[in-house]
Amino acid sequence: MTPPEARLREVFNVLERHIEHRYGIPVRIRDVPNPFTGDLDGAEIHVDYDEDVESALFIIAHLFGHTVQWNTSEAARELGYRLYPNPSEELIRRLRDYELEACRYSVQLFHEAGVTDLDQWLSDYSACDFAYLLDFYRTNEKKPFRSFWRDGAPLLAPKPIPDFHPTKWVSRWEGIVV
Repeated sequence: MTPPEARLREVFNVLERHIEHRYGIPVRIRDVPNPFTGDLDGAEIHVDYDEDVESALFIIAHLFGHTVQWNTSEAARELGYRLYPNPSEELIRRLRDYELEACRYSVQLFHEAGVTDLDQWLSDYSACDFAYLLDFYRTNEKKPFRSFWRDGAPLLAPKPIPDFHPTKWVSRWEGIVV
């Protein structure tokens, strides 16, 4: 179930401030080249200005999770930097673990910022996002995002955010957030 737009906007504003002030990572609302909805480079998070508030909220939280990964693990950075047409089952397992960890950092971010009422929404959105991403990798088609939505995904457990220093690793105009 989607929370009311006013609540999503309130939480977006809270998380944006928290990410910028607590972690020193600017959140930029800008034109992100199609077909992508967001981007990161290890030091900044970008969200396409055409995204609705629900998508934008997920994007900043999820890309924050990937930013943590990129700044704490070279292997995660290398895995997350590329698109994978026709991935093997082993690669799918690694991608699932990578995405799940980013989502768990997202839950922790919400809780740090005092947002504890959206765990189910974040879990459902994360499950939808991975199903969408997996289908995209397997078919190279962008199907309607909501066609992958299922209410009641297992709740994600928060993962403590390790100390890290935001570092610009790459300029990624090819994007990963499909």
